[in-house]
Amino acid sequence: MDESTGTTRKEVAKQFLKTAVERIERGEFETRKAVKAVPSFLDAAVAYLATGGERRFIGEFDEETGKWKVGLITHFGEMKLRDIDQQAIDEAAAALYPAATPATRNRQVYTPVSAILKQAGVQLPLKRPKGSQGTPRVNWCQPEQVFRLLDAAEAKDPEFCIFLEFLTYTGVRLSDALGLTCDRLNLADEFAYIEQTKNGDPRGVYLPPDLVTSLAKHPRGLERGKAKVFRFRKNGHLYNLMAAVKKKAGGDLDFVTFHVLCHTWATWMRRYAGLDTRGLVGTTRWKDAKSAARYEHVVVSEESRKASLLPTRKRKRNKVHESSTNSGAEFRLRSPKHAG
Repeated sequence: MDESTGTTRKEVAKQFLKTAVERIERGEFETRKAVKAVPSFLDAAVAYLATGGERRFIGEFDEETGKWKVGLITHFGEMKLRDIDQQAIDEAAAALYPAATPATRNRQVYTPVSAILKQAGVQLPLKRPKGSQGTPRVNWCQPEQVFRLLDAAEAKDPEFCIFLEFLTYTGVRLSDALGLTCDRLNLADEFAYIEQTKNGDPRGVYLPPDLVTSLAKHPRGLERGKAKVFRFRKNGHLYNLMAAVKKKAGGDLDFVTFHVLCHTWATWMRRYAGLDTRGLVGTTRWKDAKSAARYEHVVVSEESRKASLLPTRKRKRNKVHESSTNSGAEFRLRSPKHAG
């Protein structure tokens, strides 16, 4: 062993030597140089952010103080990657989010830590907290709400409007839309190709005519080879843009997220296009019926329509009511205001 004690004080050097000998005998000794060569969580997190990783929940660097604030970096800091195990991550989740639900802890601790470790080449099978998937909920937009959202987006950023249309009328995940390249689009065939979805499989995506029209008007054109179709990245700017558009479109759209637009596509495919669960699976957006079955409640079953046969009391004719009912039917039959 050839290792400096790092001190000029003889008594301290002797103690260092004694400790080193004991650790060598136990097979535990590592030189300072070797220890420094082991990457820390901070090293891995910074590398992850530098390659475009999502910043949310990881941390923000304060230029004035020269320190990191909030997020995972403030908790793990210089901890070596080899020391980060299941227990360390469980403790981080409890310390950072003591009152949060399992789903929140999973989204804001387990998922980003797993992504950082994987990029650093560390394979750690993580056990997620019980209940981490949360309670399955399906939120979707009514057509009129989507049209208002698109109108607001078009006024603020035409490319962002097309991006939202793409999510709404294809049902693709946010990451799939962001990763789509121009050479994977064929407007003449109304077709887009996703090379690898979250399911691990490729997917051919049908582009409805109205969406094709919008894509053909892309502000930067589509003859850009392997360049991304959309200029956006999954970062704070993208979410701030969505927030601004929602605010302009109306307060009732506060619940809308990028993933809600995916739910909207599936719901509309059931309600307006008439697909059943098997039909949704047939679009290849979902891998099994269990995942697609969540949309079964968004349509009225044939059995429940039998309620129209139940006996009812006679009512007097109400001309005002008839007039409002007829006008309502006319409203529903009108073409959507926003055509892309």
